Amino acid sequence: MSPSNSASADRRTYHHGDLRRAVLSAALDVIAAEGPGALSLRDLARRAGVSHAAPAHHFKDRTGLLTAIAAEGFGLLADALRDAPGLREAGVRYVRFAREHPAHFQVMFSPELLRAEDLELTTARALAGETLSQAITTVDPGDRGPDARLAGTAAWSLAHGYATLLLGHNLDNQLGEEDPEDMFRALTAMLFHSAAD
Repeated sequence: MSPSNSASADRRTYHHGDLRRAVLSAALDVIAAEGPGALSLRDLARRAGVSHAAPAHHFKDRTGLLTAIAAEGFGLLADALRDAPGLREAGVRYVRFAREHPAHFQVMFSPELLRAEDLELTTARALAGETLSQAITTVDPGDRGPDARLAGTAAWSLAHGYATLLLGHNLDNQLGEEDPEDMFRALTAMLFHSAAD
């Protein structure tokens, strides 16, 4: 191979445009269709049309890729929850996030797949947690009880459990034709009397 051909091959292999985004997008497609267990950096490189070694330049390994997906997911969740007008709507936004980003959602809450000490992940997770905590402060202590931390855990459990059941199609019979977000609003009203505020 001539030097010019070699340079051209290198450009194709490592200068994809936005290789990181291409690999992340391909990984999210695989996770949504087959779960995180089906991920392979070699397969993702093939899908992105690059050398099998190219994704390692951005993610190092499979755990690094999954950690990047989780960090991105927590950032998207924090954005989705920001400035929610009350606890109920924060919960609705949480459920909506899970429905719109099911692959992120699945990876975010699978700590065994992630590099727990990763700074980007811990920062994004803390930001998402802070936005959830802020939503709890909108509920009157008389309606949520004296322990805001416990109330926050209850609210998160309701939203997360509902979203998980929804994604697994475990609520299809209960929902029928009802909008999933409307059903969640009704469930929230049963737990927090003024959660609509």
